[in-house]
Amino acid sequence: MQQEELQKIYSSKFQDQAIITRSPGRINLIGEHTDYNLGYVLPAAIDKAAYIAMGTRNDRQVQLYAAELNETYTCSLDALHAPVFHWAAYLLGVADELQKQGHTISGFNAVLSSTVPVGAGMSSSAAIECATIFALNHINQLGLSRLDMVKLAQQAENNFVGVKCGIMDMFASMMGQKNQVIQLDCRSLHYQYFPLQLGEYKIVLFDTQVKHSLAGGEYNQRRQQCEEGVRILQQVYPAVKSLRDADSGMIENYLKNNAPQVVYHRCKYIVEENQRLQTGCQLLLQHDINGFGKQMYGSHEGLSKLYEVSCTELDLLAGWAKSEPAIAGARMMGGGFGGCTINLIKESAVEDIYQRFATQYLAATGTALKMYITMPEAGTSLLSA
Repeated sequence: MQQEELQKIYSSKFQDQAIITRSPGRINLIGEHTDYNLGYVLPAAIDKAAYIAMGTRNDRQVQLYAAELNETYTCSLDALHAPVFHWAAYLLGVADELQKQGHTISGFNAVLSSTVPVGAGMSSSAAIECATIFALNHINQLGLSRLDMVKLAQQAENNFVGVKCGIMDMFASMMGQKNQVIQLDCRSLHYQYFPLQLGEYKIVLFDTQVKHSLAGGEYNQRRQQCEEGVRILQQVYPAVKSLRDADSGMIENYLKNNAPQVVYHRCKYIVEENQRLQTGCQLLLQHDINGFGKQMYGSHEGLSKLYEVSCTELDLLAGWAKSEPAIAGARMMGGGFGGCTINLIKESAVEDIYQRFATQYLAATGTALKMYITMPEAGTSLLSA
C-alpha cells in the first residue's frame, strides 16, 4: 500500500493526519538455532515491510485498524490484554511494555498495512512491533535509542504475545541497511555489516506452505540438549559457559565419547554453524557468492541430519537446488519443520527453476509451492511526520 493511500485511510477513519513508520521483515542467510546458544546470526532486513499510520488521542483509548483485513480493535491503555485479533497483540504488546517500563504514553489511533507474508518465516510480527515502537517513540517524544527499541519490542513479544523468541528478528528489522547483512553476536549484541553484492544472483524464498505440529516442544528439547552438552563440557572445560565458547576439538575429543549421541549431534551442529557463519562473512568480503552458497548447503545438511529440525518438504527443495548449476546455495530458513528455503539463484534462471520445482513439488507433496523474491533493504524508518 502506498504512503498516500495509508494516510487517506487514516484521515477518513480518524479525521486527522498521521505520522507513518515503515519496518521491514527479515531473512537470515546463515546461523540457525545459534541465537539461544549465544552464537552468531547473519540476518538482513528485506524489501517487504509493515507500515503504521499513527496519531495521538486526548484520552486513554486505543483504536486500531488492519487495512488488508478490514478489522478494527478498540481498548483502553489502562486495561491491556491479549486481544482476539492476533495482529493487534503486536501493537498492544509494545504499548504494554512501554508502560511497564515506566514510560508515559497517550492514547493513540493506528492503521496497519503490511506486505510481509504471514507464516513464511520473514518475521511479520517483528516488523509490526518495530514499526509500532518507532511510532510511539516519536509521537510521545520518549527519546529511545534504536537498541532500546529493539529490546523493548523483543520483551513485548516475550511477555505480552507469549512467544519466547530471541532478539534477531527485531534487531534485523530495526537495524538493517540496504545491500548489507548484519553479523550479530547474540551474547554481546555487538554487530557489524557485511556487503551482500549479489551481482547476477537473487535471494529467492521457496515456501513449502507446511508447518508441522511437532515444532513447539521440539525447540525446547533442542535447547535442553544443548544445555546438557555445555554441562558435560564444563567438567573438563570450565570456561565454556555456552556452546559459543566451544570448538570442534572439544566436541570431537571429549563430548563425542562422554555424552549421549543425540547431545553430541546437537552440539556439533551449533559449533560448526558458528564456524560456517564466520567463514561465510569472509567469503562475502571477497564477493565469493558460490563459496558462500557452499556454506549454506552445509548449514542445511547440519540442520537436517544433526539438529533434526528439517522435514521432507524442506529436504526435497534443498536437494533439488543442489543439482541446479544456477543455484549457488540453499538451506531451510527459520526454526524448521516447515516454512521456506532460502536460495541464491541466477536472475535469468529464477522463473524456469520455479516452474519446474513447483511442478515437482505439487506431484511429490500435493501442495502448491509459493515463491518470494527479495533483497536487503534499510531498517525501520519514519516516512512522514
